[in-house]
Amino acid sequence: MAIDKKGTKQIADNRKARHDYFVLETIECGIELVGTEVKAIRSGSVNLKDSWCSVENGEMWVKGMHISPYEHGNIFNRDPRRERRLLLHKREIMRLFGKVRQEGLALVPLALYFKGSRVKMALGLCKGKKLHDKREDMARRAADREIERTLKDRNS
Repeated sequence: MAIDKKGTKQIADNRKARHDYFVLETIECGIELVGTEVKAIRSGSVNLKDSWCSVENGEMWVKGMHISPYEHGNIFNRDPRRERRLLLHKREIMRLFGKVRQEGLALVPLALYFKGSRVKMALGLCKGKKLHDKREDMARRAADREIERTLKDRNS
């Protein structure tokens, strides 16, 4: 968990989303949670791997996000996979909804983090990658690692 200068603390990162999609734009939004969910998030028991976002009745919802039940929450614990509302301005929701409908893009949660005492989500407006794009990315990363390794060996 990384803490930077601005008081943000990363909780969860969706690395699978960056592997499966090209991220065209990122948006920061709040998320509506109950108390036991926030306590469970503080302990780091969140999974964004198979989550996605949708717009229903002018509201943005995150689906498929798993927050494990808080161990001391007893009757106050909610369903771990319940839909949670994202907090955005109406015009932002409509702008994103228009792009998703017209351009065939997807809204995918990229990261969950604390900003001060509030839980925020980095939401990505994404375009799906094809198999050959994924292969190119893997080849490029392997080449970069090899270059770094040779430079490190030469300098030492």
